[in-house]
Amino acid sequence: RMEDYDDLMLIWTSQSETLKETYGEYFLVDLIEREGEENQAAVCEVDGTAVGFMSLCSHVNVSLFQECFDLGPFHGLCKPHPEDILKVPRKPSVQGDKDESSKTSPEPEPVSSQNLEHVPGADAAVQKDGAVTVSRTELLVGDVSTTGSKGSAAPLPETDEEGDLQPTYKEASNAFCIRVFCIDEKYETRSLDFLHYAFSVFPDRDLCVILVPHHVPEFPLIQSFVRAVPSCTSRLGRELYVFHRAGLLTSFNVRKATIDDLQGIKMLVETLSLNEEIWNDSKIFAEARKDPDGMPVWAFVAEVLDQIVGVSVTRDEMDIEYIQAHYNIEDFIHFNLHQQEEHGHLCHFVLNPVFHHYTKYFLKEILRLGHKSFLYYPIYPEYVEGKFQRPCAHSLTSALHYMAPVRPRRQIVYPLEELGVNTPSEQVSKDQLSYSLNHTNRKLVLESKVCINTRIVVVGASDVGISFLETLIFWPRLKFNNLTLISIHGLPGKDSQSYKHRRFLINSHCFNDEDYAQMSLCSWVNVVVGKMTGINRTAKYVVVSKEKKVPYDYLVLCTGQNYQALAPVGADISGVTRKWPQRYTGKIPSNHFTLNDAQDCSEAAHWLQENLVSSKGNIIVYGNTIDIYTTVETLLSLGIDGSRIHLVQAPLSSAGPCLSDAALEHVVGEALSGAGVAVHPDSILAQWGQGDHGLITWAAFTTATNPLRLQCSAFFSFAYRTVDYETFKAINDACLVFDGRLVIDARFHTNDVSIRAAGPLTKFSRRYYRDELTHSNFNSKEIGFELAASMLSLFDPTPQPSSEPPESSDRLIPTYRRCKVQGGVLPGGFNYLHISKPGIPMPLDVEHDPCDHGMEIVTGEVRHGNYFSMHFNRYNMVDSITCFSKEPFPVSNYICLYGQHERLLNDLCYRWRARQLTDLYSYFREPWSMAIYHDRFIDLQKELRQTLMSEQVREM
Repeated sequence: RMEDYDDLMLIWTSQSETLKETYGEYFLVDLIEREGEENQAAVCEVDGTAVGFMSLCSHVNVSLFQECFDLGPFHGLCKPHPEDILKVPRKPSVQGDKDESSKTSPEPEPVSSQNLEHVPGADAAVQKDGAVTVSRTELLVGDVSTTGSKGSAAPLPETDEEGDLQPTYKEASNAFCIRVFCIDEKYETRSLDFLHYAFSVFPDRDLCVILVPHHVPEFPLIQSFVRAVPSCTSRLGRELYVFHRAGLLTSFNVRKATIDDLQGIKMLVETLSLNEEIWNDSKIFAEARKDPDGMPVWAFVAEVLDQIVGVSVTRDEMDIEYIQAHYNIEDFIHFNLHQQEEHGHLCHFVLNPVFHHYTKYFLKEILRLGHKSFLYYPIYPEYVEGKFQRPCAHSLTSALHYMAPVRPRRQIVYPLEELGVNTPSEQVSKDQLSYSLNHTNRKLVLESKVCINTRIVVVGASDVGISFLETLIFWPRLKFNNLTLISIHGLPGKDSQSYKHRRFLINSHCFNDEDYAQMSLCSWVNVVVGKMTGINRTAKYVVVSKEKKVPYDYLVLCTGQNYQALAPVGADISGVTRKWPQRYTGKIPSNHFTLNDAQDCSEAAHWLQENLVSSKGNIIVYGNTIDIYTTVETLLSLGIDGSRIHLVQAPLSSAGPCLSDAALEHVVGEALSGAGVAVHPDSILAQWGQGDHGLITWAAFTTATNPLRLQCSAFFSFAYRTVDYETFKAINDACLVFDGRLVIDARFHTNDVSIRAAGPLTKFSRRYYRDELTHSNFNSKEIGFELAASMLSLFDPTPQPSSEPPESSDRLIPTYRRCKVQGGVLPGGFNYLHISKPGIPMPLDVEHDPCDHGMEIVTGEVRHGNYFSMHFNRYNMVDSITCFSKEPFPVSNYICLYGQHERLLNDLCYRWRARQLTDLYSYFREPWSMAIYHDRFIDLQKELRQTLMSEQVREM
């Protein structure tokens, strides 16, 4: 009913102090303005006592909402008009790169519906031929050619003429808004009852909208609303939720499809990219109930007032063994308690966004009517071998919001010949396309995740940043709606050919293309392509490429350190007059390459193939890190003659030699000489000359003996790695403490409470008295996980299993335990792997000092390419592994050996002393070692330890 002043004041005085503090200003303003024609208010009462209040307003700033949100599903909150312009060109990325804009932000796919002729005003919620996205994580483009939808990748416009890129609506507003809402906690589940009255107050409006602050958790009322997808550059500072009048209808019925439903299904999906596939699959069920190959098919329709508003197609899931072996699906179900026919495969799921709040009911009915207990939905990567794989394409699904992403399992690299009859079944070990698996079941359908709308912006697609995002995405109880990644090249792993060119750089083995495919970050993370050039801490936004502003609530900086173009010292080649090294501030020549990620490597490889492979110019590789060796080997593998390659070694940095062993350096040097590569040690870049087109034509170096001058057609620089200048300037201008690196404390905090940082970009504060210890000394994947864990306590309402840290723990640098890994192919075709303990790198003579009471086991010889070295500390635990082999070896298996006791490795030290061990490569291919490589072996160790401890206690 309409309120009177006394009712309002009674409600207000009964509210908590927190509510008054949060909404007091809005409430008092509403009391003053409530008599206006645009404002209405309603009171909910129980037994004559007012328990709730809702203030309504007919004035809605539609143009502002259209600018900040994707309102396609609801026709821009306007009434339909024949002259509406709905289709617009897709916004390009910040950098305007044609490849990037096509890969990370393709045309979004529509979700539409037929006109609901019998539902008053329902057609206003339908966009006949426009692009529609209900939610970033609720709609996936079904065609794998457009995996990244507008919701999954929100790029920035190249120009400021945003009006030219927005749909145009001619008619007036079709929405009213809820300005203030409060209700007694005991009756909040009845909040939806307010809407019946609200729509009666505005009979000419079909849509109700409400703005909610980002930090406010979803309450029962807005759980029935549809969340509008915000633009990454939206600075409105609120989440917009929309509800349609037809959503109040309760005659939502789900049943199996029939032949009579085909026309209705065809009208429902007519604007989708995969409309023919959806309609054909529905037709197959209606006519034959099975595929041509005999696979049973089920199709279900959802109808309201005898009109079809949703359709879903499922099949039996036939890859159960593969899923069980490759994904942690047992976190959700017990396989032994269910039959195989209870597992279903969700192929298509389309539901009119007007009835989006019935999605869980739709899924529950699919499980019941199809006699299924589980549904699986795979998301395949965008590109596979450079072309689209149509057989793997699925339609988009608005059900993804209610499905749980399943973590992949680390796989064992099986030595099939040695295992013989013990080889895993073909269903488990078969090679097939990697995909991200999403899952729901009868239990999950009845549960709700806590939706977090806090805007978390991550800068830098480094291993730390990807690990941070991965942890948040797979966290079981939370769903993050506003994760944004700012990266120069977008998400990694989107190019299937990148692994071939990634050999330029040493591999940390944190993530590979298969990992990226199994995470499907584009389904959960907004991507802004560009470089961070500014931070406004007061207004809380990041400036990207000096153009657009991306707002944040929490900012996470993970840019790391990059190779920089090195400035020549500017002296005569016989002497040095300027400090070295320094960043080159001029325009970088196009034949000068600094490689920092897979995209840089791919671009360099393409340039070489187009310009130098068939020519006779020299290539200079300059630097002092291990990347110079991997780059030379990659150049040789591209077909470039070794006599054209000059390896110019810069003076060594404080980190020590490039390789872990002097013998390895010697053999690599011999391989370089054998390939005809000229090696010039201890040289400082003095000058370079540029030709008519701005290309480097020659380079001169200062050496300890004679000056060196070389003709140059391509220059690769690995001599200077530091924080990117634009990143440094943005951090410094924002008055964040920078002391050579961005200063953080033990909990990743900068001097701004809302800005965190991690990775090689950072250093610990000087109050810890450990300036030499930084995140670059630890495993990047572990750093990203710990960073995410430190922030999850801000959002997860459930108590964490770990106890509160000691009061003085912030005064100590945390302990990280995972190993650091370096792997790659070195000159001579040698496969190299070095696994070491985290911490400050030590010189070789100190690291293997006999006083450590450790021991080293070595088999093979370096020059023969069968070298395998394991070092054990004083506690007989493996703390370093070095492999140097002509033959490929299973890196992921060997990483599992780190930190294990020698007794666990089949009494390795005893066998070594008894001279029973001649080849560690074959030793770790024996069947007994497969258990150690199993991803759940750690769980077995813990269980056995608990059993042994309990037995000891019982004996005592």
